[in-house]
Amino acid sequence: MTDYPVRTPQQLHVMLQAFRKSAGLTQAEVAARLGVTQQTMSALERNAAQVSAGRLLKLLNMLGVELVLRPKKSGATNDGDKGTW
Repeated sequence: MTDYPVRTPQQLHVMLQAFRKSAGLTQAEVAARLGVTQQTMSALERNAAQVSAGRLLKLLNMLGVELVLRPKKSGATNDGDKGTW
């Protein structure tokens, strides 16, 4: 099993689209399952940083992807982390 570390919102957008396409699903098909329009699904992929945690988890589950949180390996840097929320 391969890990796909996501450290920035820009990476999340790319990964969501890649997993959707890998699952052989169109935006319209995913949107129908989520109960949103295709336009909303498109916006969700483009602006992944703005999606709610609940909707993100529902989407990942639908795509057969799990979210795993783990500490970084020792010596890893905080790529892009400015220390603020």
